[in-house]
Amino acid sequence: MRIILAPMEGLVDAPIRETLTGVGGIDRCVTEFVRVTHGMLPPRVFYKYAPELHNRSLTRVGTPVAVQLLGSDPHQMARHGVRAAELGATQVDINFGCPAKTVNKHKGGCVLMREPELMHEIVAAVRQAVPRDVPVTAKMRLGYDDRSMGVACAQALEAAGAEEIVIHARSKVDGYRPPAYWEEIARAREAVKTHIIANGEIWTVADYWRCREVSGCDDVMIGRGLIARPDLARQIKASQQGETVADMTWPEAVALVHEYATVLQGWLEDRYVTGRIKQWLNFLRQGFAEAEILWPEARKIRQVAPMMACLDQQVPVSDSRAA
Repeated sequence: MRIILAPMEGLVDAPIRETLTGVGGIDRCVTEFVRVTHGMLPPRVFYKYAPELHNRSLTRVGTPVAVQLLGSDPHQMARHGVRAAELGATQVDINFGCPAKTVNKHKGGCVLMREPELMHEIVAAVRQAVPRDVPVTAKMRLGYDDRSMGVACAQALEAAGAEEIVIHARSKVDGYRPPAYWEEIARAREAVKTHIIANGEIWTVADYWRCREVSGCDDVMIGRGLIARPDLARQIKASQQGETVADMTWPEAVALVHEYATVLQGWLEDRYVTGRIKQWLNFLRQGFAEAEILWPEARKIRQVAPMMACLDQQVPVSDSRAA
């Protein structure tokens, strides 16, 4: 019953992976996608997206990290899968789920679900090229134009040799609008023998159990829910044991943001660090009433020190969990 931290382009970077896995409950992470086009990318690009490669593809607390590739050329994807493995990747994941217009326009991500044959070619090429002890996995949605392609694409990936398939329970057109169609994941899961992992709209412990019941999947991938509530995986793991643990408090959440900001300042200019903090704070508004109260002030701040001073304010609320 594993919980996997989803890749979220522009947000779930190495510093936030370090921060969230330190909270506990997360069994695996996946990097932001490495964009594969025509030329061979140098090692520094892989290290940029996956500095964990320097640590046996593990975060500081020992959580495995998969390297994700995105592209549509089977040959180039295979070459880059091999390069990832040579640099230390212990799992190569392939992105067929990104709904971004720019990515889809350049024939990457979810648009490939219109062509299950090409999805098969890509995964088969990577699987054949990468050493057998390195799992090749994939992430997809239920389709591009609608939710009709989940079964066909899952079968194509299975036939190509994908060891696991994560399915986000919406189509590209659905975007991220509720609801998540977990029952459609169940249809795909019943059509293949490959291990399926459910993804989409898991914000609470109760959501996790409903997703498991409807999708039939033991394992889940969580993105926005873990950004909004950093202790969600820990809460879920406790519920699996029939236990409960105290909810994370707002001061504890702010301490995590401080940790994240400190690491980011070694990577980026202050204005970019502040932008990343704002992204996270925007999600924290869904998990903490204090974040909602501070947001109108925080969103206007451009420098890191004033931002952290804003978050450190004492915010009197009766319930730290946002409605």
